[in-house]
Amino acid sequence: MKLGLIAGNGRFPFLLLDAARAQGLPVVVAAIREETDPEMDRRAEIDNGITVYWLSLGELSRLIETFHKEGVRKAVMAGQVKHKQIFSSIRPDWRLAKLLLSLRTRNTDMLLGAVAKVLGDEGIELIRSTSFLEPLLAVEGVLTPRAPDEDEKKNIEYGLGVARAVAAFDIGQTVVVAAQACVAVEAMEGTDATIERAGRLMQSLDGGASTLERKLTVVKVAKPNQDMRFDVPVIGVATIETMIRAGATCLSVEAGHTLLFDRDALLGRASQAGIAIVAAPR
Repeated sequence: MKLGLIAGNGRFPFLLLDAARAQGLPVVVAAIREETDPEMDRRAEIDNGITVYWLSLGELSRLIETFHKEGVRKAVMAGQVKHKQIFSSIRPDWRLAKLLLSLRTRNTDMLLGAVAKVLGDEGIELIRSTSFLEPLLAVEGVLTPRAPDEDEKKNIEYGLGVARAVAAFDIGQTVVVAAQACVAVEAMEGTDATIERAGRLMQSLDGGASTLERKLTVVKVAKPNQDMRFDVPVIGVATIETMIRAGATCLSVEAGHTLLFDRDALLGRASQAGIAIVAAPR
């Protein structure tokens, strides 16, 4: 079986590529010109089991033609495609333009679900992005030496309610909380940018009257009906570094629905910075 990999940005596509190649599967990579790391070409140069095609984000017809030519019948999406790219920067081909016009709402889930259906109609099954990476999913419980303190636990409890309500509308999956008050809600900018925005807001309060503590708690959830084929919540070392700069001391993710990349490095950096990480039950 040849596996098709629709590769977005970040390390996710490379982790999935490694896992698929470890199982001996040849991989046909559809690299998104606006998103995928150029390192993908270098990987193909040293591994003849990897074939890379570069496509622009709006080229749905070319994606299908490429997979048909290569005999791909199963494909996976891995790596983020920025929301603002999806809805503002692309030049859709006729097939994608027709699909966009048919959407009732222009959110990410609706669009990616429609793309998955088009692929399925063309004989290409889109499978779960975690199919090869189950060991990277967060397991319920405290993941760092330091557990959340009582204030952070209250922030998590409050943040989970807010984040799940927001995620239900496919707006974003992350909220940042201080003293049981919502400081920032993720929209199209992504998790790290949301944390940075919260940090800037709290820093702007320095020297002024405020009832909020400066410590921030980050709460990231999956959508209520999370489709594990795409847009799976991901946390990496970069998120921890962003939290450190923003003054965030605690991170809550959802067990079984969040991928932890470079787990040892992630947890080591969090522990070094005194950040508590907990995987909450779904």
